[in-house]
Amino acid sequence: MSDEQRNTADFWFDPLCPWAWMTSRWMGEVEQVRAVDVTWHPFSLAVLNEGRDLPEEYRALMDRGWGPARVVTAARELHGQDVVKPLYDAIGTAIHPGGTEDYDEAIKAGLEEAGLPADLARFAHTDEYDVQMRASTQKALDLVGDDVGTPVVAVEGTAFFGPVVTPAPKGEDAGRLWDGCVAVAATSGFFEIKRSRTAGPQFD
Repeated sequence: MSDEQRNTADFWFDPLCPWAWMTSRWMGEVEQVRAVDVTWHPFSLAVLNEGRDLPEEYRALMDRGWGPARVVTAARELHGQDVVKPLYDAIGTAIHPGGTEDYDEAIKAGLEEAGLPADLARFAHTDEYDVQMRASTQKALDLVGDDVGTPVVAVEGTAFFGPVVTPAPKGEDAGRLWDGCVAVAATSGFFEIKRSRTAGPQFD
């Protein structure tokens, strides 16, 4: 495929979201089989859910969920855009297939795996880069609306919540799903396809 035919995509994720994790695994497959340039952006579900009346268990998750998104944001601000995806991969691996529920431990392991300074972990418990994290979250919401969560994927600037998929398609199956996303993004007035989920995230 020629450079003129390359697509661009933006992907917003909260490291704690298992569905964003599944979709990110699919997006990684897409990068192998389609000509697409993906930019990865932190998103905070804790910010999205500020002031909302939530079930107690989900509220507890949001209360401790600030840290991973804060650390990814701080890493981006201090070390550049190129570290975002490797750090997300590393923290997400610890949280999701790794089953680490202690997010401080997941952050520590993620920073080590990504080859980033361990002292970035301190930003999990400070609001020093919250302005930037909120701005990244708001950018996604400006594109897709505020009645969604993560993942948010924008194709050539047209954004949707999703695709939500499990297990993550691989190879040409991943490519065909991407082709469909490109098609619906190019369709003026297309908003939604949805059905009830009947399976949870299936990590490889």
